[in-house]
Amino acid sequence: MQSFWVGIRPRKDCNLFIIKQLSQMLKQYETVFIATPVLSEQQMKEAVAKYTKLIADNGGEVVYEEDWGLRQLAYPIQHKTSGFYYLIQFKAEPSFIATLETQYFRDERIIRFLTVALDKHAEAYAAKRRENRNKPAAPKAEEAPVAAEEKTEENA
Repeated sequence: MQSFWVGIRPRKDCNLFIIKQLSQMLKQYETVFIATPVLSEQQMKEAVAKYTKLIADNGGEVVYEEDWGLRQLAYPIQHKTSGFYYLIQFKAEPSFIATLETQYFRDERIIRFLTVALDKHAEAYAAKRRENRNKPAAPKAEEAPVAAEEKTEENA
């Protein structure tokens, strides 16, 4: 019995090309870090600028940034009970994450961090969340009295 693939010979460099293409694909990531609460606003901006620049310098692309502000921690970390939270969503090569996390470890301003890769469902949810965050909220409280006034005018 002959196989369908008898006439096709695999090329040695073809597999290597596919592997190179896969390694050069950018994946979408989300990182949240907690900075120490003793930082001034200027120092916090410098820390954020350092990491966004690091992402851009290593071939990544910052998709979204969000400052969550000063929040209470669930438990003390390094004798601190609060910290500045900051979220960065970005696209980068998978090999870059080790570099980013090494920089987090070395920076004494950062007390905790978490970096996760987003799958297609998480990417869709993040995009929807960004759109909803950028939309201005419709004032629902003002619409109700206006509608009530229109009804009373029509009845008169």
